[in-house]
Amino acid sequence: MSEYTRKRNFEITDEPPEHPVKRGGKKAPASLQFVVQSGAQVAMKKPPVSPRTTETKARATDARFPDALAPELATLVDKAPAGDWRYEIKFDGYRLLTRIHAGEVRLFTRNGHDWTDKLPRQAKAIDALKLDDSWLDGEIVVLDEAGLPDFQALQNAFELGRSLDMIYYLFDLPFCQGEDLRQQPVEDRRARLKKILGAHKHKLLRFSDAFNARQQDILQSVCAMKLEGVIGKRAGSPYRSQRSTDWIKLKCQLRQEFVVVGYTAPQGSRSGFGALLLAVHERKQLRYAGRVGTGFDQTTLDDLSARLKALHVDASPLDKPLSSSQRRGVQWVEPHLVAEVEFAQWTREGIVRHASFVALRSDKPAAEIVHERPLKAERPAPGKKSAIRPLVDKVPISHPERVIDAASGTQKLQLAQFYGQIAEWILPYLKNRPVALLRAPEGIDGEQFFQKHAERLAIPHIKQLDPKLDPGHARLLEIDSEQALIGAVQMGTVEFHTWGSTSNRIDTPDHFVLDLDPDPALPWRSMLEATRLTLSVLDELGLDAYLKTSGGKGMHIIVPLARHADWDTVKAFAKAIAQFMTQQLPERFTATSGPKNRVGKIFVDYLRNGRGASTVTAYSVRARPGLPVSVPIARDELERLSGAQQWNVGNLLERLQALKADPWQGYANRQRITRPMWEKLGSSPP
Repeated sequence: MSEYTRKRNFEITDEPPEHPVKRGGKKAPASLQFVVQSGAQVAMKKPPVSPRTTETKARATDARFPDALAPELATLVDKAPAGDWRYEIKFDGYRLLTRIHAGEVRLFTRNGHDWTDKLPRQAKAIDALKLDDSWLDGEIVVLDEAGLPDFQALQNAFELGRSLDMIYYLFDLPFCQGEDLRQQPVEDRRARLKKILGAHKHKLLRFSDAFNARQQDILQSVCAMKLEGVIGKRAGSPYRSQRSTDWIKLKCQLRQEFVVVGYTAPQGSRSGFGALLLAVHERKQLRYAGRVGTGFDQTTLDDLSARLKALHVDASPLDKPLSSSQRRGVQWVEPHLVAEVEFAQWTREGIVRHASFVALRSDKPAAEIVHERPLKAERPAPGKKSAIRPLVDKVPISHPERVIDAASGTQKLQLAQFYGQIAEWILPYLKNRPVALLRAPEGIDGEQFFQKHAERLAIPHIKQLDPKLDPGHARLLEIDSEQALIGAVQMGTVEFHTWGSTSNRIDTPDHFVLDLDPDPALPWRSMLEATRLTLSVLDELGLDAYLKTSGGKGMHIIVPLARHADWDTVKAFAKAIAQFMTQQLPERFTATSGPKNRVGKIFVDYLRNGRGASTVTAYSVRARPGLPVSVPIARDELERLSGAQQWNVGNLLERLQALKADPWQGYANRQRITRPMWEKLGSSPP
């Protein structure tokens, strides 16, 4: 046994075992027995908890007042759709949510940063409302002499610490006095909020009133007043902590945030810098989007110049190099600053024209900045329901507003957009493999079913494989493009599962999977210990292994193989590992499926390694509340993992954009199952 393996096993945890470790069953060969025993010295056994107790605790947790709340975000559209919409001013300020709990008022930005200390007067005014266990949603602004929001004045007020100049416009009430109002119609929530504010008037708190005018006149009037635009909210809609098509935004002119990636030298009497180089994210790369050289006053030039110099880097952060004329005289910076910019239009090449600087944004991280494209709002024929019919990678998404997951409020359009954003991450694990689709056409709370073959239902752009691969059945399916991926989502797919072999060598698997599936009553640390023990065994066998969260309760351990052994051999070998773990630590592991066999234990599921079986693929969403994702991790990330559902559709992109390297770097299908491996497990090949 290597020194590295020995050291890692003994450093699993500092805590002593709670119960003596018992072993039974077949005696293992000395080397592997030592691996399991040394790991078992630090594994902990917990008394089983009844399913009833677990279910009761889960219900209690769900009912708790939330410590954090993500805001509902509006979707940009090109024109006002038909239907029953309520329009408000699109305020030019910072989005702010307020939590009132246990007698304490806290104010948070849209990304969860606590700004209470910056806004003491607003916090005091909210405290005077005499609410508890409540969440309020609104926008903090500063008004100019004409009574219009002035974003630059807002920034100046923050810098000077003048919270007295700021007005908090409130427009929604997701929770009130411990009551969850998120599923109530927006007009009912707003009526309740207006009543509360009316009873406790304060000059720093105001209600965001809806316009009382014909829909076609509203935007024209707002633009004439030099406002940024309007927010429309669909009558009857709930509050969802996601970007939603129930909330839409219409802008008077093109305006959005950009990542600052560089600057040019000043010319003539100009000081500081000449122009800022702008970029947006496409997938995980930064794409050049032009430059902005107007809209700066002297104070802004001086402040920005100092910030830019502190962020200087030698190399361009852009994905593709600029031409020699574009990069002449450019100083590159780390892509951390976010600038809001007005402009006349996007060119066909994705460059902004006639841009003017508005302000820096400190409330939006650079990683979230993308080219904001408006959805086309179609006007339906008379008598038909109004709809916004978006395209995702040229695939039309029907019923985009359909809620796929009530827990997160994720809609069908958002799920399609999410898969579009992670396409380059998931497609390598889907291409050239038969795929099984878990479809939930009415959402995950409705009927769910698997589709492995090309049935009568036609999925846009999906590839049908050679019928000889699965005789006696309809053709197997493959996802080989982003359009096929989105097409599957359009037809209700939530999860993607793949075979353990490629379609061109379908009878020789190129990996096997050990799915560590725990009793739900076990604490997460038991899952971590089980993962470490299993990795120790694989290390001693000389097998390189890779980890991913299941997105459910447990962990998946993937062992790549050269395409040499057949299905029966690979499945038998995976079973031998599962049985070995069970024989050495019967109080920890089981190799037998079924809930009654894993009470207080972890099932080492080897059954996914037979011909026709499948495992949820890396980066697939899971059809569970919150829409968690099955995510590859590096081995050194295991200790920091907080659960199998740590990442979901709401936070996975942040992880991907922050990665310095592929977590599965070095993955290669070169390993073979050898006779000495069988012998170490005390087993033999079939």
